[in-house]
Amino acid sequence: MVSALHTFIAMLLCCRSGSGTVMVTTASGRSLPRPWTSPHQRPALLSARRWRCSAATGEAEAKEKKTAMVQSKAGDALEVCRVVNGMWQVSGASWGRAAPAAAVDAMLAYADGGLATFDMADIYGPAEDLYGMFINRVRRERPPEMLEEVKGLTKWVPPPVKMTRSYVEENINRSRKRMDVAALDMLQFHWWDYSNPGYLDALKHMTDLKEEGKIKTVALTNFDTERLQIILENGIPIVSNQVQHSIVDMRPQKKMAELCQLTGVKLITYGTVMGGLLSEKFLDTNVSIPFAGPPLNTPSLQKYKRMVDAWGGWSLFQALLQTLKKVSLKHGVPISTVAVRYILNQTSVAGSMVGVRLGLSEHIRDTNAILSLELDEEDMGSIAEASSRGRNLMDIIGDCGDEYRA
Repeated sequence: MVSALHTFIAMLLCCRSGSGTVMVTTASGRSLPRPWTSPHQRPALLSARRWRCSAATGEAEAKEKKTAMVQSKAGDALEVCRVVNGMWQVSGASWGRAAPAAAVDAMLAYADGGLATFDMADIYGPAEDLYGMFINRVRRERPPEMLEEVKGLTKWVPPPVKMTRSYVEENINRSRKRMDVAALDMLQFHWWDYSNPGYLDALKHMTDLKEEGKIKTVALTNFDTERLQIILENGIPIVSNQVQHSIVDMRPQKKMAELCQLTGVKLITYGTVMGGLLSEKFLDTNVSIPFAGPPLNTPSLQKYKRMVDAWGGWSLFQALLQTLKKVSLKHGVPISTVAVRYILNQTSVAGSMVGVRLGLSEHIRDTNAILSLELDEEDMGSIAEASSRGRNLMDIIGDCGDEYRA
């Protein structure tokens, strides 16, 4: 695994003057006027006005449903959208690849639609660079209140080498430069080898960098319950742990959620629609017969098909899809919407990832439907029963993240 090569630059801060001109203030304090006069900026200004109007309608109630607060014992806190735009898909051509400008346009459309939290990583190809382009357009073309809503969650996935202060800071600075921010909203840390205790050194340096204003919140990704407890006992102010969690993979509800309840750490989940397997597209299909069903032609579909096999196989998965279809018809939403809402209702889950193929396809309406969907007791019970028919993946794979350390 290799890190991207880049250095830190100052963040541009935008504010609107009383004359209707946008004043762009650089880190050195110089103010530059940017009037809304060019033809390509007029649509952005109209979009900004529409955004203000929509944000003002039922704001308090809608915000309560749409967002969640992740917070450490030390008081570090970040408000995130409960449905997070996952950017793994920009890391490779297997999902298709759009031009950067089209991808950034798509990011703006998601943010305009109220879905303003984006998840990425230093190893996800151009993801952090796209976010940097996106956040600069938000500063120039959207109202200041929208800038407050936008959150960029990134991950750092280093090799298990010696974690010196200079090494950690150099890598964090690279992400800050790529994302064009003074402070990372959230840095989620991954570690490959638990036998190497250097993860504690890295997290302590990250905590120091947080105190210096370079990181707003420190988080984890793919850590198990045992290591999370060790990290917390070492005084690291963790706000969340990003883990694989779906109706098929309920491992986070075994041990992890219990520790999270005791400590206040929240879960952010990925794999929640299993790369698209939890959808009508795969209902009443048989992917074991060549050309008989939809192709498993992306890394995520292939990954989560293996999870289905470990859980109980394709026939049992079809029974689960049938259950989800009944619930989806009852509420008039797609299967994937039900699948994500079910996980959002689980203990300690603050947010769930839905992957975005920026500039290639969009699902803003269906994603927003997740946030308004209310599953009743009957819905939750029928889905839980269908899920429980499969094998206990804790026995087969192990705790959260163990699939990366087999």
